[in-house]
Amino acid sequence: MKSLAFIATIITGALLIFATVDFPDWGDPNSPASLHVSPRYIEKTVKETGVPNMVTSVLADYRGYDTLFETTVIFTAGITAVMLIRRPRK
Repeated sequence: MKSLAFIATIITGALLIFATVDFPDWGDPNSPASLHVSPRYIEKTVKETGVPNMVTSVLADYRGYDTLFETTVIFTAGITAVMLIRRPRK
């Protein structure tokens, strides 16, 4: 059973790495996020949220539910990793 889970993990990891081929280069100023999303947050974050810290306003106000679900996914992945790695008692 553990070997099947290990194989599924390897296949999923390979698919995720393969999917990153089409990503823009790291820090590319011409990427869609740099051209459209970032300027809006920089210009309107204080007016729309009232929070002077831009990072806090994006994580808490604009992406609050997204951050909550990301935390849930990371917690679930951690529990799954512990379950796969642990050794059964004899």
